[in-house]
Amino acid sequence: GYVRPLKDSLEKMDQQLQGVERVRQEAYGNLQAQVSTLSERAGNLTNALRTPHVRGRWGEAQLRNVVEYAGMIEHCDFVAQATTSTEESTLRPDLVVRIPGGKHVVVDAKAPLAAYLDAFETSDDAERELHLTNHARQVREHVTKLSAKGYWRQFEPSPDFVVMFLPDESYLRVAHEKDPGLQEYAWSSNVILASPSTLIAMLRTVAMTWQQETVAESAREVSELGRE
Repeated sequence: GYVRPLKDSLEKMDQQLQGVERVRQEAYGNLQAQVSTLSERAGNLTNALRTPHVRGRWGEAQLRNVVEYAGMIEHCDFVAQATTSTEESTLRPDLVVRIPGGKHVVVDAKAPLAAYLDAFETSDDAERELHLTNHARQVREHVTKLSAKGYWRQFEPSPDFVVMFLPDESYLRVAHEKDPGLQEYAWSSNVILASPSTLIAMLRTVAMTWQQETVAESAREVSELGRE
């Protein structure tokens, strides 16, 4: 009399366990599919960034995001408005930031990324370190090129430096780690290295200056009306 109920209970438990296992497998399958999709998207981004014009568009998009976040859109001119010609070539910074007093800050977002991307496509630690060292070297070489271009001589009046924008925090951090003298070299070359966070800080400082300029201008207008 006790065997039948026990057998029934065991069969029900077995069915429940099979159901739980089926749900687990389905969930695991969904998770695998999601991970695979994310990996594919990350891989697609990495591959896409190897194409210069795609990398350029991505850098410009990151730059525009920073400008919008800093609330500086009305005081910034993107590449279409900022082309000037010299005897040697056509200079095309990615951004010109207007600051009070009729001055400008020029921003270049064409930093090299190829070696950095190579570093994370290998499982060999020594090879990765070599690529990261090459990344730092390429960033230093780009600083030299920017310094030689002399953007600041083309946008009068403008301060005597150009901002070199790297569109991800890690690009700049790794370059500093592999080349501790990079920042000092950039400063001596009239180039400021900027990641998104440091560029946001700079643009917000400029935005505050514009606000103070607006307040000062309003005060001048009120004073003139009072005299009248």
